[in-house]
Amino acid sequence: MTDKLLFTPGPLSTSLAVKEAMLRDFGSRDAAFIDAVRLVRERLLALVGTSQQKGFEAVLMQGSGTFGLESVLSSTVPAEGRVLIVANGAYGERMVRMAEVHGIDARVLRCPEDACPEAGPVREVLAKDPGITHVFIVHCETTTGILNPIEEIGAVVREAGRLYFVDAMSSLGAIPVDPDRAGVDFLVSSSNKCLEGVPGFSVVLARRSALVATEGAARTLSLDLHAQWRGLEANGQFRFTPPTHAIIALAEALAALEDEGGIAGRAARYSANHTRLVKGMRKLGFRTYVPRALQSYIITSFHYPEDPCFEFSAFYSLLNQQGFVIYPGKVSHADCFRIGTIGQVFPDDVGRLLEGIGHTLRELGVRMVREPVP
Repeated sequence: MTDKLLFTPGPLSTSLAVKEAMLRDFGSRDAAFIDAVRLVRERLLALVGTSQQKGFEAVLMQGSGTFGLESVLSSTVPAEGRVLIVANGAYGERMVRMAEVHGIDARVLRCPEDACPEAGPVREVLAKDPGITHVFIVHCETTTGILNPIEEIGAVVREAGRLYFVDAMSSLGAIPVDPDRAGVDFLVSSSNKCLEGVPGFSVVLARRSALVATEGAARTLSLDLHAQWRGLEANGQFRFTPPTHAIIALAEALAALEDEGGIAGRAARYSANHTRLVKGMRKLGFRTYVPRALQSYIITSFHYPEDPCFEFSAFYSLLNQQGFVIYPGKVSHADCFRIGTIGQVFPDDVGRLLEGIGHTLRELGVRMVREPVP
């Protein structure tokens, strides 16, 4: 049985070695498993150029990346706190909804989905509202693939003396992130994105001083970030049933990431994937949603063709039958679909996808308007 190629924001295509790593069973108290947890935590910190000795901690939390985001939001903002959510897409808006569910006071600074937030407005809001204790932003907004300027905004947050919380779900492992230089106190990602592991847990890289200060602030039992960290530090074990197979898979995936040349090596492959995709899609007549200067090489949103014969569900289904899985759009004011260029896929795979898209357009009878490619 051949796996389909996943051109999505996650879960993603994984290597045979990562799949094979999950063929072993481990008990949650096995010494080998506890060693794997320790190694994964150390390697995650090293990936962003830091360590426990430098004042950072890696906390693993069961569940998808959204669980990790909710863990940080619900565990770190005190009852009297207020969070500023900088949003330019669906994943920023998801944090707004989380804050509402937990009864957390939140202000929202919105900008268009095809534009990056700027540091200036953030500075103005923080200056006018001393009650804001935390600032949240998405690094690579998976709604569109736009890359937000977390360092510039982080400098403003640090200058104002607030805590900084970054969703690095679609960037960790493929885009350089230095949490210390960017002033990040809590950085959240997932095992099944650019790290090329499998779903099952999220990753929180936290500044220890900020993490220690959250004791007693959690609004939930299972998502209590401070308690999770204390448990891992005490005996290397999770408080509740750990995702054993997913953690062993990530240990293998992190070793592969190192062999590929680290973040620089993986970024080079993903960038080559993206370049081939965009060039090929433009040749077919598709238009990208995000301006080129703001577009990351993680995932790209494309406008629907204007031809009435185009219908996304049929387009998706025919590609799926050929072994290619893409993703629907999340842009609120335009009809788009998304294609990811991350995971265990390579430029030749992108070439095959482009051939499949061309075949599908012909089968659907879609006529594309081709504009000159700059």
